[in-house]
Amino acid sequence: MTKYAKQILNIVNQSKRHMTAEQIFLELKKTEPRVVQATVYNNLNTLCREGLLRKVAIEGSPDRYDKIQKHDHLVCQRCGAVSDICFEDLTKNLEEQLGEGIISYDLKVIYICPECRNKQ
Repeated sequence: MTKYAKQILNIVNQSKRHMTAEQIFLELKKTEPRVVQATVYNNLNTLCREGLLRKVAIEGSPDRYDKIQKHDHLVCQRCGAVSDICFEDLTKNLEEQLGEGIISYDLKVIYICPECRNKQ
C-alpha cells in the first residue's frame, strides 16, 4: 500500500462524515501539499476495489467514501445529508428470498432529515 493510500484510508476511517473525493483531497493536501487530485481518485478506486473502503453512490451527488464497518445510510432527499444508521442485518432474509447466497447489499433509506423538516 502506498503512503498516500495509507493516509487516505486513515482520513476516511477517522472521519465522522461521509467525505467526497474533493474533501479527502483537501484534507490530504494539508499534510501533503504536492499531492494531486488524480492520485486521490486512483487510490480511492484501489482501496474500494480491495474492499478497504466503501463507496456510497447517491444519485445527483458526488460519490462519498466510508469505512467498511457494516451499517446502512439515511439520505436526505432535500439537502443530500448522509448519516449512518444500523438496521438489523438483512443478509439471511435476502438470501432466503433470493434462494441463493449474496455477497453484500447496500441499503440507503431516502427521507427528509429533521433539519429540513424544521425549515418547512
